[in-house]
Amino acid sequence: MEIVVIIALVLGILFLNRPVTLLFQRLYTRHQFKRFTAAETFYHSVVSRHFKYYNRLSLEEQQKFLFRTYVFEHSKNFHYIEVERNAEMPILVSAAAVQLTFGLEKFKLSYFDDIFILRDDYHYGFYSRPFMGHVDQTGIYLSWDNFIKGISGETPNCNVGLHEMGHALAYVNFVTQTEEDKHFKAEFHNFSKVARPIFTAMQGGAKNFLGDYAATNYHEFWAVAIEMFFENAVQFRHELPDLYEAMIRVLNQDPLSFITSNRTIIRRMDPTAANRKKAMIQ
Repeated sequence: MEIVVIIALVLGILFLNRPVTLLFQRLYTRHQFKRFTAAETFYHSVVSRHFKYYNRLSLEEQQKFLFRTYVFEHSKNFHYIEVERNAEMPILVSAAAVQLTFGLEKFKLSYFDDIFILRDDYHYGFYSRPFMGHVDQTGIYLSWDNFIKGISGETPNCNVGLHEMGHALAYVNFVTQTEEDKHFKAEFHNFSKVARPIFTAMQGGAKNFLGDYAATNYHEFWAVAIEMFFENAVQFRHELPDLYEAMIRVLNQDPLSFITSNRTIIRRMDPTAANRKKAMIQ
C-alpha cells in the first residue's frame, strides 16, 4: 500500500509541476506588472530620449518594450566600476537587450545574473588591446563611455550594447542552454547556411560591408552583423540582401519595417484585450 501511495505522489508531482509553475509565473508577472505601472512614465522618459527604435513602435509595443526592460533590469545585479551610478544606466543597458530580443519569446538572458558597467575601455585577460565590452561565464561587461556613444549615434555602425547582448544571446542558447528560444535556435541553423560562406570568404581576404573585425571569428561575425542590422539596415539590405533576410528571420523582426509602415514584430500577436497583458512578456 505504501508503494502505491509513493508512486501516486511521484506521479502527482510530475503531472502538477508544470501547471503549478505556470500559475506561479502568471501570478508573479501580474505582481511585476503592477509595480511596473508605477514606474512606467519614468522608464518612458529615459528610453524615449535615447532609443529611436523605441520611438517608432506603436503605443502597445512601447508598453511591452518598457515592461520587458523593467523585468530584465530587475532580474540582474548591476555593478559599477570607476563610474558613478545613476538611475538611467541600468534602464538603458536593459533596453539594449530588449531591442535585440524584441521579436523573441525569451528575452531575460537568464544565465547572466551580473552586468558590470565600467567607465571606459579596459584590459581583460592577456589581451594587449583594450576592450569596449565582453561576455564570459562571470557576466556581461560594458564600458559606459562606449555604450552611451553607441546609443546616441556618436559612433556610426558601432553599438557596444547591441554587440555584447548579441554575444549573450548566443551564449544562453548554445553554450549554457539555460534560456533557449525555440524560434531563435531553429532559425539560427538557417542563418548559418547563409552566413558561414560569407564569413569563410572574409577569412580568406574578401571585403564587405561588415568590416574586417567581423572576420575575427564566427562569434564576432554574429555580433557585428547585429550591430549593422540595427544601425545601418538600409546599406545592409542593399549590400548583403540574403544575409539581411536571414537576420530578419532569426531575430523575428525587421528594422526597415518602420519605413514601410509595417510593424516591427513579424509574428502576429493575439489582438484581444484578454491577451494583451500576457503579450507583454512573451
